[in-house]
Amino acid sequence: MPRFPWVPEALRRGNTLRRPACVHWVHDPPGWLARERAAGTQVVGVELAEEAVRLADLPAARGRTIAVLGHEQTGIPPEALDLLDSVVEIPMVGTGASLNVAVAGSLVLYKLAGLL
Repeated sequence: MPRFPWVPEALRRGNTLRRPACVHWVHDPPGWLARERAAGTQVVGVELAEEAVRLADLPAARGRTIAVLGHEQTGIPPEALDLLDSVVEIPMVGTGASLNVAVAGSLVLYKLAGLL
């Protein structure tokens, strides 16, 4: 996660888990993703794309997996798109183009954990 000044407080307020959230603070997200992918980590992006699988069809993670979420309006930056192993989309009904990033992330992480 890039080090934005508001993130630590948001994590502190929003974390309802019994332990701290697992956050990787990085200054070069594409470089970090490339290194993680080269080490065998699966990288799943949450994005509207032609090759995206529906959330319902996303299999549970079988190993170390990173979920990449982009900006609610602009999505995942182009320099990170090439580093994704797969892309998942959350089908929506109505005129909305995206969910709140926290909601989208929660749905995808629950699915990857095998809980949905």
